[in-house]
Amino acid sequence: MISRLLGYVRDMVIAVSFGATGATDAFFVAFRIPNMLRRMFAEGAFSQAFVPVFTEQREKGEHAEVKDLVDHVAGSLSLILAVITVVGVLAAPILILIFAPGFADEPDRQQLATQMLRLTFPYVLFISLTALAAGILNSFGKFAVPAFTPVFLNLALIAAALWLAPRMENPVTALAWGVFIAGIVQLLFQLPALKKLGLIPRLRLNRDHPGVKKVLKLMLPALFGSSVAQINLLINTIIASFLVAGSISWLYFSDRFVELPLALFGVAIGTVILPQLSSQHSNGSSKDFSHTLDWGLRVGAIVALPAMLGLIFLAGPILATLLQYKAFTAHDTQMAAISLAAYSLGLPAFVAIKVLAPGFFSRQDTRTPVRIGLIAMGVNLLLNVLVVVPWIIFKWPAGHAVLALSTAIAAHVNAQLLLRHLRRSSIYQPGAGWKKLSLQIAAGLLLMGLALWWLTPELSVWQGWGASQRGLTLVGLIILAAVIYLSTLWLAGIKPREILRSRG
Repeated sequence: MISRLLGYVRDMVIAVSFGATGATDAFFVAFRIPNMLRRMFAEGAFSQAFVPVFTEQREKGEHAEVKDLVDHVAGSLSLILAVITVVGVLAAPILILIFAPGFADEPDRQQLATQMLRLTFPYVLFISLTALAAGILNSFGKFAVPAFTPVFLNLALIAAALWLAPRMENPVTALAWGVFIAGIVQLLFQLPALKKLGLIPRLRLNRDHPGVKKVLKLMLPALFGSSVAQINLLINTIIASFLVAGSISWLYFSDRFVELPLALFGVAIGTVILPQLSSQHSNGSSKDFSHTLDWGLRVGAIVALPAMLGLIFLAGPILATLLQYKAFTAHDTQMAAISLAAYSLGLPAFVAIKVLAPGFFSRQDTRTPVRIGLIAMGVNLLLNVLVVVPWIIFKWPAGHAVLALSTAIAAHVNAQLLLRHLRRSSIYQPGAGWKKLSLQIAAGLLLMGLALWWLTPELSVWQGWGASQRGLTLVGLIILAAVIYLSTLWLAGIKPREILRSRG
């Protein structure tokens, strides 16, 4: 929560300081490339391949064997990442042409994006090693340090925007320096916790090490299968580079507001259940395995659906309250609000994917999510070709929002296919009470939606208020919506304490 709230402060500072311009588009492209690799490689494929192998070794082996696995995985990972980083820095101009081809018509923006990518790309190296440390700590049930670590990225970017930018010839490049510094700080922050466990890595290389070979074997398919959403977002960035200036920034800010509930609940649930599922699979506890997945899906549904509804109704007010000052205009708010509402439709699916994917990775099955991910990405590409390309040709407005909607639809396809495979394979069997739970949630959503529809002022009225009135009204609406929803669930028989205790 601290990390995500600071993330909003970070985005507010960037929006107010720089607005939604060609220069900010250049930064978001330069940041999105290493950030995408972080989610695909570090938090995605590597974590999902390493944690089950590490958990299995920890339960069956001695401390010396566990330390040996950590040393060799860290050594191989560092070498691979060092090569990737060097190639990324040298090939920065080519990468910008690939990931933002629309910049080719504007040499200044292309050059600026290239310059910043060379600063941000080493972030992949630092944050991937940070993910190794986080995987070790999570496997020991120590979630606080890894969860707090992203705070330093937000603090670094806030400091860069407020303190460093005024001292730079091109102020926006300060943000790229902030990303570089944050990567180093995040890695260093993990080391004391690793030292307490006696697991600070000593880098060692042995390509024939069985643990390393097992992790790499699991990583290759997981590299794609766990990161379809990121690839879809990248496709959106490529296409958005052909749309009007500001489109990439509008999509970025929209995505960031969807990430709060996704990180707080989807990522958090997935992080917690992955070690537990890995342990249950190793012990042959198939019934407990299914129960853990069922618990994750129930909690995900209870929190993701009202979050989706709240973001749709309050998209404009949220953006106007947090971002619409100085360089971020009323037009920027309107455009970003449309794509935020579109992205929000996919939030339940994004959360479900984070819960369902560990059901495969904990069983060391990384191939099935790849096949499903290919189908979902194909859906996204097909929708973009059929719907978004005409927006580019005929220069229709709000094309960026159609990109967001395509991503949401593809996420639902992904989640449904993951769920169907788990059920058909008898890995997951839904527990009793899902129909009743659906009706209880529906009642809460209905009353919550009616209240927001009735009480939320028009965006034009909202934009005429001062910052304090916007903030107080927004907080009041959010609290009211939460109270109505939770009270309805309580009256319908859902007790939060019982839900949390039922994880097993």
